[in-house]
Amino acid sequence: MKRLQYITFIVLLSFNVVAVAQTRKELEAKRQEIQQEIDEINSIIKNTESKGQSALGEYEDLQKRIQATERLIQVNNQEANLLTREINSNANKIDRLRTELEKLKADYEKMIQKSYRSKSSKSRIMFLFSSESFLQAYKRIQYMKQFAQYRKQQGEEVMLQTKTLQELNSTLFEQRRDQEKILAQNRKTKANLVGDRNNLEQLLASINKEKQKYAKELKQKQKEASRIDREIDRLIREAIARENKKAGSNEKTTFKLTPEAEALAADFAQNKGKLPWPVRSGVVSMRFGERPHPIVKTIKVMSNGVRIDTEKNGKARAIFEGEVSQVSKIPGANIVVMIRHGNYLSIYNNLQKVFVKAGDKVSRGEEIGEVGINSSSGKTTLIFQLFKNTTKLNPERWIYKM
Repeated sequence: MKRLQYITFIVLLSFNVVAVAQTRKELEAKRQEIQQEIDEINSIIKNTESKGQSALGEYEDLQKRIQATERLIQVNNQEANLLTREINSNANKIDRLRTELEKLKADYEKMIQKSYRSKSSKSRIMFLFSSESFLQAYKRIQYMKQFAQYRKQQGEEVMLQTKTLQELNSTLFEQRRDQEKILAQNRKTKANLVGDRNNLEQLLASINKEKQKYAKELKQKQKEASRIDREIDRLIREAIARENKKAGSNEKTTFKLTPEAEALAADFAQNKGKLPWPVRSGVVSMRFGERPHPIVKTIKVMSNGVRIDTEKNGKARAIFEGEVSQVSKIPGANIVVMIRHGNYLSIYNNLQKVFVKAGDKVSRGEEIGEVGINSSSGKTTLIFQLFKNTTKLNPERWIYKM
């Protein structure tokens, strides 16, 4: 019965360790993901420091880093708290195991002493010969065998429990070391956060002194973005009309699909939320939709897609297999590549070099061009959009973890 309870304890302990390991693994993955985001933001800030970007751009970059740092601190706290709970739990388990081990050793010692007193072959023979019947002799033989087997099991249990105790002690040491490492990192991260918040307050004060100037700057940028969006809308309608004309249709707003194109569109739709990023690494600097500017709140910022700041000379990648529908030069926006996936379109804007041409078949993840520099911010920025026919889609709902 005791052995069954002990085995049950070990099994439950193993399940608990696996569950905790999985949780810590998830937190560690999240921490690395946020740290990578911070590294990318730092790289973007460093690359634009010498290009004289406006205070608005500096503010936005600093705000993104602050938000990412706050998330990193939160994850660090979660992992530290998890380790605290596990350290306490393991300390209690160690105390309980030590108590059980002492009792087990005491029982084992008594058994060995008893066995020693009756270990001579003469004693065993006399024990058998003193039997009153053959049946009693047989039973006494079985008893001696069972006693020997039980003694062996007790010895194994002592060894097994001693090993478990050693492993728990080792785990506890590692957990305490990891916890101290995380807490030290958090202290450093919090110090960086305080510095960033102070710089943000100074920038905000500087911006507020010239609010009219920055409001004018934002209006001009929004006007330019609207012009580019209208040009892209025109290119989409042209592409639909051109492709439908080949199929003998006059429809100008909806693609007429062949069975093959219909299957591709269905496959594309099934991958919603799982599509890869259109760049290898990057940070979303402007999200989809309309919202007030975070500083100059009288100005509403409208985006028909997402803007992704990426590494210098970063490459744009096709998010899904399809056919290059169009490659066009838009004044003020470098080159735009439009890829058709049935009746879906993925659009890659602000490319300075292009590796494909209209009619090319592309595969998922294939590099299609090199991202250009945004003249107003000095950053390497991809403007990425998604459409179903002429309907704008929010890329954040389609791209994995955007």
